[in-house]
Amino acid sequence: MSAEKKSAKKEMILAVAREMNKATYTPAEVEQIRRKLIAEHGEAGKTSADYIADVLADAKMRVVMSAHVNAEGLYEEEFQDLLHFSTFEEAEMCLVRLDELLRKFETEGEKAAEARVLEVARLGRRRAEMIARNHKVDADKRKEKEEIARWFAVWLEQPDAFFDWLELRKQSPEFRERFPRREMQEE
Repeated sequence: MSAEKKSAKKEMILAVAREMNKATYTPAEVEQIRRKLIAEHGEAGKTSADYIADVLADAKMRVVMSAHVNAEGLYEEEFQDLLHFSTFEEAEMCLVRLDELLRKFETEGEKAAEARVLEVARLGRRRAEMIARNHKVDADKRKEKEEIARWFAVWLEQPDAFFDWLELRKQSPEFRERFPRREMQEE
């Protein structure tokens, strides 16, 4: 990779990290950065988690890549700060990460960790539902949280079909009518 491309990639990584504004970057945050780079820049955004961690560390950002195991033997850093979703995009990234963790732990036969992923997803659904019912919250934000709660519910019921469903849902006339602001952002 040329020095110019390397510098551009470092700037992309640091821009996403600054936007996230975390005190500490764990494997979960590094993975979020990696996925966001791919989503925003396609092939040009592809890079390894190790490279991202190195760039963050070189920029004097706090990076913790080792996993700390809790009493149940679960890697809590995998779940730390996972349920931050103030936008549809963040909610989708959260569900992508939960899905990856669920499949990883299923493959590894880690039943307790699988249960923890589902527990975190149920908590995400409850948080979104709680905000959707809070009349002190802006009406548009309540509608968005109601939609996000629905996403979590569908993922919990049908994780294998969820991402196909989500793509269809986002293209549906009902979704586009309920969230016209989102449509303008995509154009």
